[in-house]
Order: sequence, then structure tokens, then C-alpha cells
Amino acid sequence: MAQSVRNANVRNPKKREPLIPMNGPLRQTVDTLFIIIGSFIMAVSFNLFFLPNQIASGGVAGLSVLAEAWLGIEPAYTQWGLNIPLFILGFWLLGKEYGIRSLLGSIVLPLFVYLTKDWPVPTSNALLASIYGGIGVGIGMGLVYRGRGSTGGMTIVAQLLQKYSGLSFSISVVLMDAIVISLAALVLSPEQALFALIGLYVTGKVIDGIELGFSFTKVAYIISDHTEPITKAILEDMDRGLTKLTAEGGYTGEKRTVLMVVVSQSEIPRLKTVVQSVAPDAFVIISNAHEVLGEGFRDIKGSS
Repeated sequence: MAQSVRNANVRNPKKREPLIPMNGPLRQTVDTLFIIIGSFIMAVSFNLFFLPNQIASGGVAGLSVLAEAWLGIEPAYTQWGLNIPLFILGFWLLGKEYGIRSLLGSIVLPLFVYLTKDWPVPTSNALLASIYGGIGVGIGMGLVYRGRGSTGGMTIVAQLLQKYSGLSFSISVVLMDAIVISLAALVLSPEQALFALIGLYVTGKVIDGIELGFSFTKVAYIISDHTEPITKAILEDMDRGLTKLTAEGGYTGEKRTVLMVVVSQSEIPRLKTVVQSVAPDAFVIISNAHEVLGEGFRDIKGSS
């Protein structure tokens, strides 16, 4: 059971309409731009870092690196040759919800790969290439996801595997990437496969940052026998709302109240001071909150 508590002296802010409505032509235009810009960043990162250093970090892009190294096939052709049939298969088996955005990403990403193939390569260091390529691909893919789109490829295979095998989507994606990286170890070298793993890891972390945000928001849980004075101090001295959670001691079995408060990184020292001044023996747990939506933070309507 939880009870939300806020400062009664602070007016509720007026509800704001999102800058871009969730549906409508403007949102569709923004989504399309996100997909196109994200695909461009992915293509540039692929051509500048992954392809010249033979880093096959999963997906259809990774397979195109292997096809270029083994068979001499232009990567853009490999990506088109795999993306379009896979999209048709996904549209047929997964339904119309797969949507026009996935088709757009499946087409424009290889197009940008083809158009930027002759751009000068900034480094021949595979480690640097795996890191910077992972960052660039992660940023691009994060923007595509922000546009509620997809670049197709092995994501479709993972969705099909999830649907027909019962495996979770995350496990299905890992299996697809593991197959590509295993092929990289065979076609290229075990060392190149290790660099591919680094690129894949960096890409995942950057996507998380784009999706969840890079904000430095914290959530604090405060356990004390002096919850009322702590509550009053947080509400009045910090002007922050909080939530009272009903908990039970694991050893004593006693009912007690846990205070949960969300604050910014800069407010942490002040929170510690406030709690210590009221209840020096309080037990405080502070952890990261990747994304906070709602009153006092980011508007939930404009977060997508």
C-alpha cells in the first residue's frame, strides 16, 4: 500500500499539452525524420568504423561485413537482399502492425550505406572503431526507435522466433547476434569476433541511454522511526513530493513506513542533510532512476 504526499502549499501545475501530439500528421513527420536521420547516422558509422575494420557486430549489417570479406559483395546489396525479403516475411507472418516505418528503415539504411561508402575512414584501430562505431550505431538506432520504427533485418527474425518458439524477444535477439558473431569468428578471426562483441555492447548501452534518457535523477528510500518529521522537512525545506510505502520488517515483523522520494542529482546532498538533521539514525537507500515521468519532472505525454 502506498500513499502519495505532496506539499499542500504548492499549487498543482497546469496540465500541459505535449508539443507534438501523439497522433497526427506532425507526429508522423517527426517519426519519419527520426527514422531517416537515425538510419543515416547508422550508415555513416557502419562505413567509417565497422566495415573498413571488418567488425561484424550482429544483425544484417554484420552479415554484410562477412559477405563483403568472404564473397566481395557490396554491403548495401547484401542488406537490401536480406532486409526486403525479411520485411515481406514479417509483414505476412506478424501482421500489418509491422508497418510502413519498418519498410522505410529497411530501404533507406542500405541506401545511405551505398551513398556514403566512399567517405574517408578516420581510423584503422579496431578497438577504437568498435567503440566509436558502437556509439554511432547506437545513437542512430536509438533515434529510429524514438521514431517508432525499425531497420528490419534480424529484428524480424527475432520477432518470428519469439512468436513461434516461445522464447523472449531479448533472448531471441541475443541468439541472432550470437550466430552472426560466431560466423565472424569463423570467416574473419576470433579476435575480430571479440571486437564485434565490444561494438555490440557499446551499441546496446547507447540505445539504452537514448531510450531511457541520460538524466541524473535519483530515487531515495528512507527507513526511520521518525517518518513524520522527515516528511515535513522534505515537503517544506526541499519542496519535493514523496510517497509513503507500507512495509514490514523481515526480522521483527513490525509494520513500518518507508518514504520514497525522487530528486535530481544536485539535490542529493541537500536530501542527506535534511534527513540527517531530523533523524541521524535513518536508513537511506539511493539509486539511479533512468527516466522519471510526471509532475515536477518530464511530461509523460511528451516522452515518446
